[in-house]
Amino acid sequence: MPLQRAACGSSYVSDTEVAVYSCILRFQQVTRKFLCTLSELEIPGEELDAAVDRLKELGLLRSHSKDPALLVPVDPDLAAAALTAPIQESLQERRRQLDQISVEFGRLRAHFLESSRRHTAGSIEVIGHLDEVRAALNRASNECREEVLSSQPGGGRAPEVLEEAISRDTALLARGVRMRTLYNHTARFNAPSQAYVAVMSGLGAEYRTVHDPFGRLIVFDRDLAFIPDRDGSLGAVIVREPSVVSYLCSVFENAWAHARPFSDAAVDGLESVAKELDGTILRLLAAGYKDEAIGRRLGMSLRTTRKHVADIMDTLGAVSRFQAGVLAARAGLLDHDESAPDTGVGEAAR
Repeated sequence: MPLQRAACGSSYVSDTEVAVYSCILRFQQVTRKFLCTLSELEIPGEELDAAVDRLKELGLLRSHSKDPALLVPVDPDLAAAALTAPIQESLQERRRQLDQISVEFGRLRAHFLESSRRHTAGSIEVIGHLDEVRAALNRASNECREEVLSSQPGGGRAPEVLEEAISRDTALLARGVRMRTLYNHTARFNAPSQAYVAVMSGLGAEYRTVHDPFGRLIVFDRDLAFIPDRDGSLGAVIVREPSVVSYLCSVFENAWAHARPFSDAAVDGLESVAKELDGTILRLLAAGYKDEAIGRRLGMSLRTTRKHVADIMDTLGAVSRFQAGVLAARAGLLDHDESAPDTGVGEAAR
């Protein structure tokens, strides 16, 4: 085959063949016998015959139409076009096959994506209305058999919400379901929350508080989780995807390990709780959080938050929030709090 030599790693036309072709060009038409008489070639007869055969094979030489013994040179462009025509045709056929595969598999891709969307839709469900969220929570509660994990940030929950929770949680505990809930430290100062915790703790529920919880979360039997809708509405997102639910459970467990058992503020000691709150406020101030964001994170009203900030600045002798952060850093008050959970969850919007 003409291309066999190149396929083996050498060139298509050797130096000997180039020399023979150039010589024939000078005479325009020659015989093999005449070529053998040319001293300028200095090519042995067998090698010369092989070169001529190769040039004819490549289409660079042809026999004269009237005298087959005469060798006539052919334009290299024409020879190359004739030689590469089958290759071009093969490439075009390959391209057609590629296009066909792309089109036909593209049709399958549409079915695959639709199936993925259906699967994802089953793993993630967005509920936009509070009534629907409550109904979904009640269904999950009724079906729960082993464990409920809950994180409820905020200083305290509304009495009507707690009243509804008591009915639901009592039924869970009666079935032997383990219940663990995280609150802000400030929930210790909320009378309805204190009463609720006192009642449910007597039935076996467990409660702890942290100064800066990671966010609202409820997990049933470690296979169904409720998290807030991102737009800040009263809606919720139900998560069933096992890896995501497992991750949320690990976030909860880490926070739980660093939290304090819930108790009446007076019994636990106002001083220790207040000191921890002030330390958290200092770190948030140094991080650039505004009073509104600090209050949301710690479950305090804006008025209470501002009072804490003012007291801290007064204690430090600072005239600005920035100066308070600098002075606190110099005093070593911003050292990492080992009791603070590393949740792995991004910070809330400031």
